[in-house]
Amino acid sequence: MLFKYKVVDQKGVDQEGQIEAINEDVAISSLQGRGYIITYINPVKTKSLFNIEFTFLQRVSGKDIVILSKQLSTLFGAQVPALRVFRLLGRESESPILRNVLNEVADDIQGGSQISIALSKHPKVFSEFYVNMIKSGEETGKLNKTFEFLSEHLDRNFDLMSKVKNALVYPIFVVIVFIVVMVLMLTMVIPKISIVLLDAGQELPAITRAVISMSEFFINYGVFLLIGFVIAVFVFIRFSRTEFGKMSVNRFMLAVPYVGSLYKKTYLARITGNMQAMLSSGVSIIKTMETTATVVGSIVYQEILEESIKSIKTGVSVSDSLTGYDEIPNIMVQMIKIGEETGELSNILETLSRFYEREVTGAVDVLVGMIEPAMIVFLGVGVGGLMAAILMPIYNISSAI
Repeated sequence: MLFKYKVVDQKGVDQEGQIEAINEDVAISSLQGRGYIITYINPVKTKSLFNIEFTFLQRVSGKDIVILSKQLSTLFGAQVPALRVFRLLGRESESPILRNVLNEVADDIQGGSQISIALSKHPKVFSEFYVNMIKSGEETGKLNKTFEFLSEHLDRNFDLMSKVKNALVYPIFVVIVFIVVMVLMLTMVIPKISIVLLDAGQELPAITRAVISMSEFFINYGVFLLIGFVIAVFVFIRFSRTEFGKMSVNRFMLAVPYVGSLYKKTYLARITGNMQAMLSSGVSIIKTMETTATVVGSIVYQEILEESIKSIKTGVSVSDSLTGYDEIPNIMVQMIKIGEETGELSNILETLSRFYEREVTGAVDVLVGMIEPAMIVFLGVGVGGLMAAILMPIYNISSAI
């Protein structure tokens, strides 16, 4: 394995070059054996047609960050030096993007940069919330505790979001498969059966005539429907990326019965959880709410928090700044007010966070329990109606023979 290095020799002269070694430890030992003081060493990345990493098709997932935080917590808890920690994790990471990021972070730390500053150079991987938490840990000298707290907090948040996504993915997948099967039936199966039924010369049931008409419509205008659908999706995507579009889509999602309530509780759990994490680490309330606004994941709640920050800067309390919004439950406002009056705001926010997490978990369990019978009824009605439209005239023809 080839390593690039920068060293200072015994005369104080800077030198750089490359060295071949089995691993980094062997390379370091070899250079130190020559009397060099190592200032930089890193493996040289070689690429060929067979090992090119298509990093533009990859991304760092939330699960990767959770695992990384747990590893950082363990290593910092064992008093391993920061540079050694990031070098080690950079070599061991399975994600090419994360491996490159950790190596760059290690290079910055080796150059004298603080961990929080090194992490802040990679906003697509480490959120503003994450960086501010690390910065707070550096200032208080409790970096290992910060990583431990981050790993637990991110793990809970990841589990929460995974449950919500999984609960919604299943019905969407079933509906898409059902639509595809129905379209194939109407365009490939029904036309052949309809020829037989129409040649029989008998009066067809209303449901059969409706199915045949749908089949003819899809055959004659299916291409135009597909083009229209693609255009509609393209327009929707472009619209949803505008500020007005983001707000409209987010408000619609929050207004959908039951699902909207689920999303509201998810966002509230994230807001209270992030605020509690930052306040307990000594971050100011203004900085806490500014950071929470950027990572909440909802433009509606982001706008609410930004308006609240403006009010807080004029001297208004946190609870009063959140009053008057339909998206913020009154019980949450009252609990925050109690926390402010008693000086236990961090503990109150933790209680609220745990409460909303349990609410989301319970709502997801109920939703999953409702989805299965609803899907069975939905598929049964669709398939049963199609089969009835086919079998009824066939039965009438066979009875007449």
